[in-house]
Amino acid sequence: MLLWLHAREDFDVVAVMIRHVLDALGPCRVYAFEIASALTLGMEGLPVGHRPSTARALVEAGFTGRDLWRYMWASTPLAELPHADNYTVSTCDEPPGQRLEFRDGKELVAEAVIGQPQAGIGVLWWISVAPTARRRGLGLALLGSSLDQLAGLGAEQVILYVDDDAPPGDPDRDRTAANRMYDRAGFLQVDRLHSYSRPT
Repeated sequence: MLLWLHAREDFDVVAVMIRHVLDALGPCRVYAFEIASALTLGMEGLPVGHRPSTARALVEAGFTGRDLWRYMWASTPLAELPHADNYTVSTCDEPPGQRLEFRDGKELVAEAVIGQPQAGIGVLWWISVAPTARRRGLGLALLGSSLDQLAGLGAEQVILYVDDDAPPGDPDRDRTAANRMYDRAGFLQVDRLHSYSRPT
């Protein structure tokens, strides 16, 4: 697995480094900028718009890219977002940060997980709303509350990733509503994140 590669987007240097990695690894399937987990606390793939030379060098070395994630950003505070009522906040270890939970009685119907800000940048890891509680504005309200929590922890900017690579017709992984919510809230797309693999 090629976990990280940076050569100031000098195509020739990137190409040499990739060849070196492939020679060192020998004949095997190789992954590059692979997303092992949404909780790896690292860059979730290669931002192809900002790293075109690296993307081209990978393809020319026989890698195939998969467009997996939308990488988004906003500065805080974002104005005029609703807020959730009666949610609880607890500390979580993986990832380090906080979990906001909204319950209907004893049933957990929505949650958000935020990362501890670093250098003024916080991460919204995810917002999840149970199917039975959707279309009531709970996701947007939880987003507003999450951004307030992050700002209270010192975040001046917030980033998030949307894994909108779902196959057509897969309702469990359809991120159309999530993308619409983040766009409406004022998040801007920074880049698309790709992962790569190369057969033996």
